[in-house]
Amino acid sequence: MSDPGHHMRAEIDEQPRIFGELLAATDIAAVAATIAERRPRFALLAARGSSDHAALYAKYLIEVLLQLPAGLVSPSTTTLYGARPDLSDVLLLTVSQSGGSPDLIEVTDSARRRGATTVAITNTPGSALNSTAELAVDVRAGREQAVAATKTYSATLLALYLLIDAVRGGTGRDAAGLPELAEHALSSSADAVAEAVHRYRFTGRLVTTARGYSLATALEAALKLAETSYLPARAYSGADLLHGPVAAVDTETAVLAVSGEGRGGAAMREVLDAVRERGADVCTLGSGPATAHHIPVPACAEELAPVLEILPVQRLALGLAVARGGDPDSPRGLSKVTRTR
Repeated sequence: MSDPGHHMRAEIDEQPRIFGELLAATDIAAVAATIAERRPRFALLAARGSSDHAALYAKYLIEVLLQLPAGLVSPSTTTLYGARPDLSDVLLLTVSQSGGSPDLIEVTDSARRRGATTVAITNTPGSALNSTAELAVDVRAGREQAVAATKTYSATLLALYLLIDAVRGGTGRDAAGLPELAEHALSSSADAVAEAVHRYRFTGRLVTTARGYSLATALEAALKLAETSYLPARAYSGADLLHGPVAAVDTETAVLAVSGEGRGGAAMREVLDAVRERGADVCTLGSGPATAHHIPVPACAEELAPVLEILPVQRLALGLAVARGGDPDSPRGLSKVTRTR
C-alpha cells in the first residue's frame, strides 16, 4: 500500500512540467481570437469548488486586463429557479476540471441558447461540458488521481490567464518563465512549509486572507486545508476581514496571509498589523510584505502570482493532512467528481 498522500505529492511535483506544456499549446489563441472578434459586452463565469476560485481569479483578470465587467454565476438561478436572461453578446466561461457537473452543463446549455459565447475550460476534453459549449480550452494537466485538486487547479489558472491575455492581444510573454519559477517555488519553500506544518498541526482555528488577485489563493488554501486536514478554515478578503471578522481573531487563531508584490500585497500591510495586534499566530506567504514566519514565493507579474502561490499551499495541506493522521489522497466523504444541481 502506498504512503498517505502519495498521489497528491506526485501531482504537486508535476506542475512545473505541466506549465511548460500548456505554454507551448496553440489552441488557446484560436479561442481567444473568436472571443475578441465578437467583442462581448460583459463576462460571466460559472464554476464549483476549486474551479470557483479559479473563476474568481479570472474575474479579476477580465476586469483589470480587459476592462470588462464580470460576474460569478449562481447556477441555481438556472437549475432550481428557471431564470432565462437574455445573454446576447455575453461571454460565459464555465470552469470545471471534470466537465461533468450537471448544473454547470445546464447553465452552459441555457446560456448558449440565449445568445452567449460559451467556453468550457476543463481537464477532460471529451466531457459533456465540452460538447455543450461552443468553444473549449483543455488545461492539459493529465489524469489526477488524488481527490484534492492540485495540478488541475494551477493549470486552470494558467490556462485562464493565457486565454484572457490573448483576448487583449497578448502573447503570454510574462508567463514564459513560470516552469522554472514553479520549480523554485517548490524547492525554496520546503523548509518554511515544514515549519508551518509543525506549528499548525494542532491548531483548531485558521483564517486565510489576501487582497486582489491573491484572494483566489486564500480561498483555495482554506478549501484545501479543510478537505484534506479537516481543519476548520475560513477565508476572507483582507478588506472584508477588517470590516468585522477581525474581532474574532485572537491568540488562539492561526492566520495564513497571502501577500505578494504589487498593489494587492501592499494593501495587506494594514491587515497584517491588525491581526498581529490581536496576538494571532501569523504566517505570511508570497513575495511581498512578510512576518517573521514566512513562506517565500518567487516574484513575478502580480496577475500571475496565484499560479505560484498555490504550490507551497498545496504542500502545506499535504503535510498537515499526514501530520494529523489523514490521507489527503482519499479525504472522508469526498469523491473526485461532485454532481450537483
